[in-house]
Amino acid sequence: MPIKVSLAVILARRNVKSKELAEYIGITEANLSLLRQGKVKGIRFNTLDAICRYLDCQPGDILAFEPDDETTLPPGAIAGDGA
Repeated sequence: MPIKVSLAVILARRNVKSKELAEYIGITEANLSLLRQGKVKGIRFNTLDAICRYLDCQPGDILAFEPDDETTLPPGAIAGDGA
């Protein structure tokens, strides 16, 4: 997947425990662990909002687009548009 998650890095830089963040945003530590490892297919905006508020960061500090050969689309194409 071309979206890379850097949540573990931000947690370490802010010296925040996963347990603290999970409690604040209202998800289980297991689900937060999956997110930290980049093993999720998506994230709700309200969850991302809560993470950014707690860690005082921007979504781009946590998520990055790194295209790979499998996900390259022709210019102007939108994934899932049926074109």
